[in-house]
Amino acid sequence: MSDADAVEIPEVEYVSGSGVPIRGNDIDTDQIIPARFMKVVTFDGLGEFAFFDVRFDDDDNQKDHPFNESQFQDSSVMVVNNNFGCGSSREHAPQALMRWGIDAIIGESFAEIFAGNCLALGIPTVTADAETIQELQNWVDENPEGDLEIDIDAETVTYAGETIDVTVDDAQRKALVEGVWDTTALMKSNAGEVQKKAEALPYVDESAIPNAD
Repeated sequence: MSDADAVEIPEVEYVSGSGVPIRGNDIDTDQIIPARFMKVVTFDGLGEFAFFDVRFDDDDNQKDHPFNESQFQDSSVMVVNNNFGCGSSREHAPQALMRWGIDAIIGESFAEIFAGNCLALGIPTVTADAETIQELQNWVDENPEGDLEIDIDAETVTYAGETIDVTVDDAQRKALVEGVWDTTALMKSNAGEVQKKAEALPYVDESAIPNAD
């Protein structure tokens, strides 16, 4: 691969944007993206189906949900509670949230696989205690246009002139700040080394070795 074709992975040091509060513990991936919407060839268009069954009734009438409220339509930072993203390990869940417009999530805790799938998209999942999250959700409700500024490396969130401490998983922080969170892009950017390693392995058939040119 030539230098012109090199894959660049952006560093994610800061994320800022207005918030949207999603209240409730144990919100699973089936709530985030119902299984019937996963029968797609690509992830494009999944955003409109995020939280679909808790946003609409059987007749497609809107229900009371923050993703339906006009003041949150431009929000990019989601504030959630405990064990968010539990259940099935479907990558469609963070894909749907990203395509709705979410760039980062602040919560009490996250299911491990969900957090890993978010990291693969460059979406930070940062944590704080329940009291802090509740205060943050209440502030977002009262200030839907107010910005939340997340400093990944410093592990802080700033809003309303106040800076609070949050926690970012060490491996996630390193991957985001150093720009090594996209493993697929990393392999593409090191295609030559991948080809050399494959050629050196006696059990890899020559026809299966990718061409790095």
